[in-house]
Order: sequence, then structure tokens, then C-alpha cells
Amino acid sequence: MTTVAVLVGSLRADSVNRRLAETLRDNAPEGVDLVIVDGLADLPFYNEEIDTEASVPAAAAAVRDKVAAADRVLAVTPEYNGTMPAVLNNAIDWLSRPYGAGAIVGKPFTVVGTTPTPFGGKWSHADAARSAKIAGAHVLEDAIVSQTAIDVDVFSAEIQDRFAAALLALVEAEAPVAA
Repeated sequence: MTTVAVLVGSLRADSVNRRLAETLRDNAPEGVDLVIVDGLADLPFYNEEIDTEASVPAAAAAVRDKVAAADRVLAVTPEYNGTMPAVLNNAIDWLSRPYGAGAIVGKPFTVVGTTPTPFGGKWSHADAARSAKIAGAHVLEDAIVSQTAIDVDVFSAEIQDRFAAALLALVEAEAPVAA
């Protein structure tokens, strides 16, 4: 069984990107378990002073544990003002620590999503990929899907096939060998 931790970059309960994550989860290939990581809204803004061996905020520990237990990481996110939502950036910050040994380090990672702009969130997705790469994830640039939601049904079979292909590429990706 391959486990994929899913980070949803929208906090809105009925967001299109949350529904997209749920659709991917519900239609995951056999042998693949997508776990939507709840609790991102509960994370305090990253602050090294509260992230110590003696005391890690409970919300941060829970998110780290869920991602650490996964084999892969998928971000499903919209774009806010030309970049990734703060909640996703903050989650990646928490997952990057402790430096060099964070829960995201070495894990195959990609990002998909949609937004009602002509570019479909590509700046957000590029920022999330760059941040995750700097944090130590093995980013699959070729699996990134930025889908416009303008005059398109993002839940149509054709569009869902694009998202499913990205998920399959993530699942089939080789994790880098640790030195």
C-alpha cells in the first residue's frame, strides 16, 4: 500500500480544491491510500522559538506525524494573489523542520489544483514546488497540473484524467536513495 499525504491549500469547507482532493482520494488506484491531512488551520505560524525538542505545538506534531507516515506528498491548492495560500506555505515550513530531517525530506512531492484565472494557479503551484524542494522534498515538476476553472468543468472526465495522471506519476516515482 502506498500512502499519499494530501495538503489542501484552501481552508474553505466546500472549496473546489478540497473537493478535488476528495475526488482523487475516492478514485485512487488500488493499493493507493490518499490521506487528507486535516489540521492545517490549527498550525501556529512557524516560529523556531516554539519548535523545540521539549515542546512542539500539538497541531504541528500531528501534521508532522501524518506526513512522516506517508510515502508521498500531494498538495492540492488554489492561488491567492499570485502565490500559494499562507496556510500551505506555513505547513511546508513546519514540515521542513528539523532542518534536514523534516517530515517532507526525501519524499516525492507534486502539486495540482485549479483556480478561476487563465493560468489555473501555475504561480501558486510553482511557489509550492520551489518551497517544498528547498524543504527537502523530491519534487516531480513534470507531474504538476495547473487547471483553469474558467468555463471548464474541472470534474469532467477529461480534466479528472489529467489529475489522475499526476497522482499516478507521483505514486510511481522513485524516492531518492539516502546517502
